[in-house]
Amino acid sequence: MYARLTIFQIKLEKIEEAIKLYKKSVIPAARLQKGYRGIYLLTDKKTGKGISMGLWNSEKNALANEENLFYQEQLVKFLDFYTMPPIREGYGVSLQDQKKAQDKKPKRRAKTKIK
Repeated sequence: MYARLTIFQIKLEKIEEAIKLYKKSVIPAARLQKGYRGIYLLTDKKTGKGISMGLWNSEKNALANEENLFYQEQLVKFLDFYTMPPIREGYGVSLQDQKKAQDKKPKRRAKTKIK
């Protein structure tokens, strides 16, 4: 798996609007991309700093959606929000752990003796 991070700085007064745009526009578009595995948006509402992390099956798939201009089209949507140009970085995912709802241990029933 491969992770592409976009590190950005958003105008404080535009953070909520940027989050809504990301949810409404970026996520649905990302889901249509080949190799898409998930996406996270991390924001610090006190400073305006944020990180978008997209997960892809492979580096090849992550780079393909830059070649087909998907990535650039998403960045353009936020031009009026940035206080400086965003930074793009890519990483191989070496380890992953995420607790899922079904991972919860079932409650133990009290043992009762039948006489």
